[in-house]
Amino acid sequence: MTTLPAPLRLPLEYPVFCEAGVFAQVGAIARQAAPSHRIAIISDDTVARHHGAPLLAQCPADSTRLFTVAPGEQEKTRERWASLTDALLEWGAGRDTTVIALGGGVVGDLAGFVAATFMRGLPVVQVPTTLLAMVDASVGGKTAVDTPAGKNLVGAFHNPAAVVIDPAVLGTLPLDVLRSGLAEMLKHGVIADASYFDRILQFLPAFATLGAAAPGFAPLIAGSVHIKADVVAEDTREGGLRQILNFGHTIAHAIEKVQRYDMLHGDAVAMGMVTEARLAEQIGLAPAGLATAVRDAVSRAGLPTQLPAGVSADAVIAETRGDKKARSGAARYALPRGIGEMEPAEGRWAVPVADDLVRAALLEQIPRSA
Repeated sequence: MTTLPAPLRLPLEYPVFCEAGVFAQVGAIARQAAPSHRIAIISDDTVARHHGAPLLAQCPADSTRLFTVAPGEQEKTRERWASLTDALLEWGAGRDTTVIALGGGVVGDLAGFVAATFMRGLPVVQVPTTLLAMVDASVGGKTAVDTPAGKNLVGAFHNPAAVVIDPAVLGTLPLDVLRSGLAEMLKHGVIADASYFDRILQFLPAFATLGAAAPGFAPLIAGSVHIKADVVAEDTREGGLRQILNFGHTIAHAIEKVQRYDMLHGDAVAMGMVTEARLAEQIGLAPAGLATAVRDAVSRAGLPTQLPAGVSADAVIAETRGDKKARSGAARYALPRGIGEMEPAEGRWAVPVADDLVRAALLEQIPRSA
């Protein structure tokens, strides 16, 4: 029997493995965590070119199939969910099938939703291949697809059977895609741990030079996973504390919608964090200087601090009303009191903010025409 590495010690119902080289044991982990007759690997064309064959080699050839979609957020739709479930049925997949989600956040969300809904639920093993997916999307059990009305509006909570994080696979990523994952890591520092936030800042010079090969990267990834796991364990269904994970995301999702998802999610989150930190100052939750600290960290990470030129503040505000956190048509925001501390809002962990204040914060972040 293959000896598996020790998973991280987390308050979760499923194991999370995080170390360099663990990708070579995905097959063994899947067999132990989710024994099955068939294995359906769902990936995108780009990731499959790099990692599809090595993963297939770990699985039984006669009962494993690789299903791929085109890369990009535009694939995370109900139509693509339907085509994948139809393909699984045509292949003969049944309740004795395990899904392996091999890819970034889009694949993780899409494959996870397929697993959550196919024959009322199949086990899924999440194998994230982007930094953003490693520290955010793969942990927590949220699966979803987008709709014309907004992002992640149709989905289900469906915990994975296991999560396998191998920082070594990040070496195949373009620098901009790799860098976008830093936004979620910075977010974790802001919402929960000032010392972790400082550790990221100290790491950034090495990252700028060496990228994924920078020493100390794996422990920082594990640190982010710990923070998210602690929050998720306290609030599995996003009814309270888990709202803090949405810091920066109300604005980010609105920007993505306005831009027709033609941008990296981490870039949108970076813009959203800077804007929402300014909101926290404006309404008196945070002391002056918080927005500057967040903006400086985002800039040092090489992420955008301003919204795309020409974006309409009113268009962004209109899209925030379709956010999952909106109530009675009004947007709510998870806002920090300082680095490492969030506003509890009497247990709701998100507060309504008037449109005029949101507009003022957004206008500060939109480049002015020459």
